[in-house]
Amino acid sequence: MAVPQKGGFNRPSGGNFNRGGFRGRFVPRKEAEHRINHFIRVPQVRLVGENVEVGIYSTQDALKIAQEHGLDLVEISPQADPPVCKVIDYNKFLYDKKKKEKEMKAKSKVSEVKEIRFTPNTDEHDFNFKAKHAENFLKEGNKVKAYVQFKGRAIQFKDRGELLLLKFAERLAETGTLENLPKMEGRRMLAIFTPKGKKK
Repeated sequence: MAVPQKGGFNRPSGGNFNRGGFRGRFVPRKEAEHRINHFIRVPQVRLVGENVEVGIYSTQDALKIAQEHGLDLVEISPQADPPVCKVIDYNKFLYDKKKKEKEMKAKSKVSEVKEIRFTPNTDEHDFNFKAKHAENFLKEGNKVKAYVQFKGRAIQFKDRGELLLLKFAERLAETGTLENLPKMEGRRMLAIFTPKGKKK
């Protein structure tokens, strides 16, 4: 005996969920983006897909064709007359869609400028720690603004600051390009690095 569910869909009370031709391999959630299989309520559809003869079929026949291919019947253009349905693996379809969206998002990412701060007396450990951070920023496609902050009488050590930034440029040579030689701006000396293109 079937137990009535919301939306007019009767779920069999027994363990067999393949009644009526539903394969049971993929059970759509309420938030599913597309209607699939027995959730497609229209009497007929325009069928498309690989190894499928394109044409207008009754929804029941279209479902049988999808089952014969071991795939899902997915409504891709509900506004068409009749709606267009495609025979595909719905799980793979969603996976590929999300992967493509992720790639597009990564490509459209806006480059940021990350700041790395030194002092004229930065020790070797701190230098290496900050260099690793800068390398990661550059690999992610961001610019790096490295600067040496001079406080009080430390301004007399400008040469030390310049050497430190040039050493930093040498360290980042594989991942970033120094835009220009270190220069003073107020009480700090700075250098800008841009990410290098990906290696072939």
